[in-house]
Amino acid sequence: MTEQTPTQVDFWFDPLCPWAWITSRWMVEVEKVRPVEVHWHVMSLAVLNENKEDLSERYKELMIKAWGPVRVCVAAEQKFGADTVLPLYTAIGNRFHNEKAERNRETIEAALAEVGLPVELADVMTSTEYDEQVRASHAEGIDRVGYEVGTPVITVNGASIFGPVVSPIPRGEAAAKLWDGVLLVTGTDGFFELKRSRTREPIFD
Repeated sequence: MTEQTPTQVDFWFDPLCPWAWITSRWMVEVEKVRPVEVHWHVMSLAVLNENKEDLSERYKELMIKAWGPVRVCVAAEQKFGADTVLPLYTAIGNRFHNEKAERNRETIEAALAEVGLPVELADVMTSTEYDEQVRASHAEGIDRVGYEVGTPVITVNGASIFGPVVSPIPRGEAAAKLWDGVLLVTGTDGFFELKRSRTREPIFD
């Protein structure tokens, strides 16, 4: 019996987004229960929201902080290859979301050290050196789904969607069932949207 060729999936995330974090952990789970291979890419909430005038002051401050992590992820990919993106995202996401660590340089340096990358990569948090690459990666993802949505963006079998947005993280067979549903709806010509109001906060367990 020949081994099934993995379905190729592209996943765009911003490390700051708790909903993208949950979806990413589901996607990691899907790789264990379905023949799927995920390629990880950065998108940027800061880029998505720049020039928007209806943002609260608190959210504007958050968007300033949002630049640092995506710059570091892109710099790591550029310098050390695409295989660094998921481990670094995991190390950052665990700290930001599970451990509630400060979204600062110290936290990013700890994440870099955990995955064996130079802590000096944190220098790019306040540099524009990789902004062109950040914008290009962001555009590649968001152009597939439109600018009225955010992160995460998933592409599978030529179809792209925002989401799925879910809480808590589906595990095991539940993860597999949700993935099968995603394949079903994205495989339907002309499918655009399923949505309802969120009635719970992000649950990271």
